[in-house]
Amino acid sequence: MRASLIQIAVDEDESVESRRRRVASLVRDQAGADLVVLPELWTTGAFAFEGFGNEAEPLEGPTHEVMAKAASDAGVWLHAGSIPERAPDGTLYNTSLFFSPSGELAASYRKIHRFGFDKGEAVLMGRGEDLVTVRLPETTVGVATCYDLRFPELFRGLVDAGAETLVIPAGWPERRRAHWTLLARARAVENQAFVLACGTAGTHARVPQAGHSIVVDPWGEVLAEAGAGEEILTVEFDPGKVAVTREQFPALKDRVL
Repeated sequence: MRASLIQIAVDEDESVESRRRRVASLVRDQAGADLVVLPELWTTGAFAFEGFGNEAEPLEGPTHEVMAKAASDAGVWLHAGSIPERAPDGTLYNTSLFFSPSGELAASYRKIHRFGFDKGEAVLMGRGEDLVTVRLPETTVGVATCYDLRFPELFRGLVDAGAETLVIPAGWPERRRAHWTLLARARAVENQAFVLACGTAGTHARVPQAGHSIVVDPWGEVLAEAGAGEEILTVEFDPGKVAVTREQFPALKDRVL
């Protein structure tokens, strides 16, 4: 299976509309991949809280339209990162969009764990409630977003729902980059699953981003890791290794809690 993680640099001087067009072109360039992954809140910047309200869009808004066509043009499964979604009742959510190779919306996921404590996303956005998995021909994907990475219970739930590959778009800050790598490897090892974690580059609202998108196998080995700038990280991996790992070292069968 071939996956491409597009580590987008968010430049505050680039308009959201222009960035949508540019990212759609990058997605189209990945024709031949099985799965393409974009970062969290790449349209606005994950730390640009003051812009969430103005840039919020309905689930089937402009980003949906552009990314659906890009997925169809490239013939790829596309995790299009996340957008600030405005629900019909006016509530904002940090919502991921997952498209099939025909451009259909296969799934959406509203981020469950909101970052910011008493400010930013934590107070501006509603909390999602549902775990989401997507069945691809090669593997079942479990979907999480950024801060979710710190909460292992969510990933246990995804594994119980059949997840073999965990896809995590993020806008992770540079100052906690060591945690990003550590937690991505931990989630892979404890769940005996592949982890594809795609971050952003650049600076959002004066917060430098970590970059360093990473792909980890079920034994915790790093298969590929990006640098700090905008980059496309492409890796080939065998989804069948999950079943082999879980059979050879059946730790998940010993779960008690």
